[in-house]
Amino acid sequence: MVTTESFGMARGEAANPPRRRTLPITTEWVFLTLFVCGLAWVPFWLGSNRLIAWGINAVLFAGLAAAYELSLLLRGAPHPVAISRVGLSAVLFGLVILWIFIQNAAWTPAGWHHPIWQLTSEVLGRPIAGSISVAPDLTAIALLRLLTAASTFWLALQLCREATRARALIWSVVGIGAAYAALGIFALGFMPNGRLFAELKPLKFVASTFVNQNHYVTYAGIGLIAILALILRLYRREISRSGHHWRLHLATLINTTGRRGAPLLALAAVIMMALLLTGSRGGIISTALGIFVLFCLNVRKVRGTGWNEALMLLFAVSLVAAAFVGFGDVFVGRITDQALYDQGRPAVLIVTVRSILSAPLLGLGYGTFSSAFPMFRDDSTSIMGFWEKAHNTYLEVFQGLGLVFGAMLITCVVVLVWDCVKGARTRRRDATIPAIAASVSFLVGIHAVIDFSLQIQAVTLTYMAVLGAGVAQATDPPPPVGMVDVRRERRK
Repeated sequence: MVTTESFGMARGEAANPPRRRTLPITTEWVFLTLFVCGLAWVPFWLGSNRLIAWGINAVLFAGLAAAYELSLLLRGAPHPVAISRVGLSAVLFGLVILWIFIQNAAWTPAGWHHPIWQLTSEVLGRPIAGSISVAPDLTAIALLRLLTAASTFWLALQLCREATRARALIWSVVGIGAAYAALGIFALGFMPNGRLFAELKPLKFVASTFVNQNHYVTYAGIGLIAILALILRLYRREISRSGHHWRLHLATLINTTGRRGAPLLALAAVIMMALLLTGSRGGIISTALGIFVLFCLNVRKVRGTGWNEALMLLFAVSLVAAAFVGFGDVFVGRITDQALYDQGRPAVLIVTVRSILSAPLLGLGYGTFSSAFPMFRDDSTSIMGFWEKAHNTYLEVFQGLGLVFGAMLITCVVVLVWDCVKGARTRRRDATIPAIAASVSFLVGIHAVIDFSLQIQAVTLTYMAVLGAGVAQATDPPPPVGMVDVRRERRK
């Protein structure tokens, strides 16, 4: 028998079905999904260290940025983050781009052109159109890669102004990094020669899909720093809810480790295992310094939280130490066999400095190291081998752009990193993502002194995505319009 009450309840339940929490399908989420798919593709083909991959990435990321700008125009919506927010960096970057075009231009004064063009004209017996750049084709390719990186940063900056999307991007970077770490470990253990691609030379170290372990280690370090920051965020939040007694904190720590923390710790273990099995001395030390910066930025200057911070720090150090004891023998073995630095690199750096001083203002052309270095090579460097990179990104930037515009390019990134550092220290909520961006910046910045992983596009584009998210979250979001009106009324 159906009563009126039961019929009414049935009608009410039918009219108001239980709601399920789902992510809204908006334009920003669609673009973020496509953006993440692009970041997942970038490391696959040798870390995108091939000319065809550079072209694909340029179309993909610059195309996404252009499509997003078009969507804003059609919707009549403002940019989530105005360009004035990164005004100084934008101006410096624009000047650098303009200078690179000038370096490749044939209409510049003949006195600016590199002497190699006059020598070429004399040898061929006919006039040759010269330029500041010693290799205009290489400069054009380097410019394409620089604009691709800028497009990646700009898209991440706009899409990650909303905290939920910013967290989704960081989680995606962690998931992608863990997947490539697992591939690298699998290849080392089960694939012929320890490599996923037959065209690569055999290695006894984890390199995942990258050309070698020195390229991959920075990419793994980005993922490791990101997952460690998420772990610290989880444990801080759980411990803060457990009261003020240290026994409750310890119980919460154990309970969280066995439940919600277990998947995060598993991801961290996979990435850290792959990183240590690279055996890269500079990369592992740079990652350790990046983790140290992360811990420093995560220390809260709040009264009464000292024990919480000490407990979390002790727990994190214990995990890192355990991983190093288990898988750090490869790293220690390389230091024992080859010390901390390759003997041939100091001579190359000295020659590179001499080439910078030959054209300190004009430069030799952005991205032209492989063509410029043989002009200055002397007996201090071995005659064996071909030096395609200087193993110091900063010196290559100064050699290519000159001291003035090289300093501008570096400064435009430093300003953004400093913004993330301030955000990590001043924001009361959602400070994790600026802290990740700042810590990752220290990692790639330090490693760029001794290697060229920043010139591997998989590393560069992933870093630009993380940096864009960090800058977007470095300041508190503006309050809703209604809340602004309420605050104004209260002030009156």
